[in-house]
Amino acid sequence: MKIGDPVKLFDDRTGEWVGVASSVGKRDLVLDVTELLRPREDVPDLWLCAAPLKKGRVDWMAEKACELGVARLVPVVTRRTIVDKPNTERLRTQMIEAAEQCGRTALPEVAEPVKLAALLRDWPEDRALFFADETGGVPALEAMRARPGPAAILIGPEGGFDADEREAIRAHPNAVGIGLGPRVLRAETAAGAAVALWMAAAGDW
Repeated sequence: MKIGDPVKLFDDRTGEWVGVASSVGKRDLVLDVTELLRPREDVPDLWLCAAPLKKGRVDWMAEKACELGVARLVPVVTRRTIVDKPNTERLRTQMIEAAEQCGRTALPEVAEPVKLAALLRDWPEDRALFFADETGGVPALEAMRARPGPAAILIGPEGGFDADEREAIRAHPNAVGIGLGPRVLRAETAAGAAVALWMAAAGDW
């Protein structure tokens, strides 16, 4: 960059701005913020609660969660979770890169990892919990249209929820088991598909 060159900036709070380079060094850059281009975009009230996956696959999921407009990403530790301590800073970095590429002005909040039992125990009363049930459930789009409002999607690990976990989820008053079609999906694919369906049902698309 040269002095006088413009660059777009966003801060995830106020929106997208124009910055003009006023000082350019070998290792630093000073920008004068001059104009608000657009305010921070509205984000649908959807959480993605997903078991952490292996590096690469979880990066893809975080990236797509940002692109699709998820408000909050919650890593959920289950009995079959392979990675129980995901790098939340890395996930945040993946989201920032996705936002830059796609012109987003909002980033999903990245929550600290939580065990499934604690997630269910502390679940908000006003938020629907759609969980991808590999044993079968209500067709996703039908279930989501029937339960408008704040929601979350729960995706299990590579090996799925075990029987006790599935029973505990089903017993929760806000939980709705959903099916994502006739084909077996990898966890990150299920997450992207379910989020896309919810956005369609909510009228965000």
